[in-house]
Amino acid sequence: MSALLLGGTGRWTDPWHPFADTNRAIVDTAADAGVRLTLVPDVDDALAGFATGTLPDLVVWNVGLPRDGLPVPLARADPGFRRLLQSAVPMLALHVSSTSFADDPDWERALGGVWVRGRTMHPPSGTCTVRVVDAGHPVTAGLEDFTLDDERYSYQRVSPAVRVLVDHDHDGRAHPIVWVHERPGGGTTVYSGLGHAAASFESASHRRLIGQALRFLAGPAA
Repeated sequence: MSALLLGGTGRWTDPWHPFADTNRAIVDTAADAGVRLTLVPDVDDALAGFATGTLPDLVVWNVGLPRDGLPVPLARADPGFRRLLQSAVPMLALHVSSTSFADDPDWERALGGVWVRGRTMHPPSGTCTVRVVDAGHPVTAGLEDFTLDDERYSYQRVSPAVRVLVDHDHDGRAHPIVWVHERPGGGTTVYSGLGHAAASFESASHRRLIGQALRFLAGPAA
């Protein structure tokens, strides 16, 4: 199985997220779940390569929003980016990836929800509890509410079509933070707003959730 991690490297990093640490934690968590993830050396090159030929069997996103003034994605990468989003390739997108293609409707349709500038926020990072609201899905099977060290994205714009699996309380209301989304093109996306730093992956429950998400998306090929 070809499973790629499009992780924060180069221009796809930012000052607030330790991508080297979280990329490593994601690869290690996947390995524990029996899924071998390959971290691509250059996200733009990988996206450009998706324009032709065989697409990977699984794509995991852990990328920031480039702030170098260049197009997002680059013009040479755009055809491959669109082809991937319109395909049936299963995808797992984590945390800040919901900001990575700001104002791109195809990205929002693919994820099922995005960070909205001027509206979305998170309480201070630290010890928090998230609530499993749907334990009947393979991603959350056997999980109960759990505590971890993380950020809790709040007030994202989330499609009513998604199936919310985990949420959290902030300012007196529930905010979806993990969901599964059947994309218009026929593929499946799991999005988790968790995973700010390596400390998040010290939670056994969080690692189990990510591992089950990867096995669910990979299917029999895993």
